[in-house]
Amino acid sequence: MNKNKSHYLLIILFLLFASRSSAQDSISSHLPLEEAKLKSFKMQVTYNKTSHLLFPSRIRYVDLGSDLLIASKADPIGNVLRVKSAVRDFEEETNFSVITEDGKFYNFDVYYSSFPDVLSYDLLKQQRSMEQQYSTDVLFEDLKGSSSSLTELIMENLYEKSHRTIKHIASKSFGIQFSVRALHVNDNKYYFTLQLNNSSNVAYEIEWVTFKIVDKKILKRTVVQDKLLVPIRVNMPLTSASHHSDLMGIYLLDQFTLLKDQVLEIEILEKNGGRHQKVELENKDLINARLISGLTIK
Repeated sequence: MNKNKSHYLLIILFLLFASRSSAQDSISSHLPLEEAKLKSFKMQVTYNKTSHLLFPSRIRYVDLGSDLLIASKADPIGNVLRVKSAVRDFEEETNFSVITEDGKFYNFDVYYSSFPDVLSYDLLKQQRSMEQQYSTDVLFEDLKGSSSSLTELIMENLYEKSHRTIKHIASKSFGIQFSVRALHVNDNKYYFTLQLNNSSNVAYEIEWVTFKIVDKKILKRTVVQDKLLVPIRVNMPLTSASHHSDLMGIYLLDQFTLLKDQVLEIEILEKNGGRHQKVELENKDLINARLISGLTIK
């Protein structure tokens, strides 16, 4: 009996040694975790002002490292994140992470500053710079073969440099004027440049912008009868116009035309307010869209 116990003990010791040795060999055969470390962006936040981050793609997930920060997506834009400090003068470092629809992961190390050096960050510019150096262009499915970097570059140029090409499509009431500033077409895509002018003493915050094809003969329409068009991309860094200020946005939609009795209805809704604005475009407005080839893209 004692011999059997000794035999079993030797077997157990052997198995423990073999298991430990195998685990050590497994650990030594793997790369150190430090080599998988992602570099973090450093940014400053403050209590009295909001920082904005413009991502190359729509935001799917945001995780805050602590309750020292407040963050929210700037709907309906989808790719703009608002971040600010929830408390004054916090001393420790905190962080937050963002995942976007194109599968990219971003991590930010955050510090408090009463006077941040920068309040708006355009990660699209950084991505474009890195793509030019290290990679070829990516073709996204929703762009249906169009170059993603060229599309973003066009939208950025339209936002910064385009001139008004449309003067007759506007709506004005309660000190708010909403207009289609310009309409361009390229590679079977429409680029709508929308502008909002706030001449009132009360700030205007956008809750939603909708594009719908509607039948102009039906006065009492239902939601079912309207065809909602979903923009493919949006470039609108600001969604709030303070008193006596303007804001502008570029909306990218697939090319389409209208039937004889249809119009395109673009509506802008005020968040927590009733100063909604609505404009309508007819087929002649769409087919007279200006070609992008007439722009200087840099």
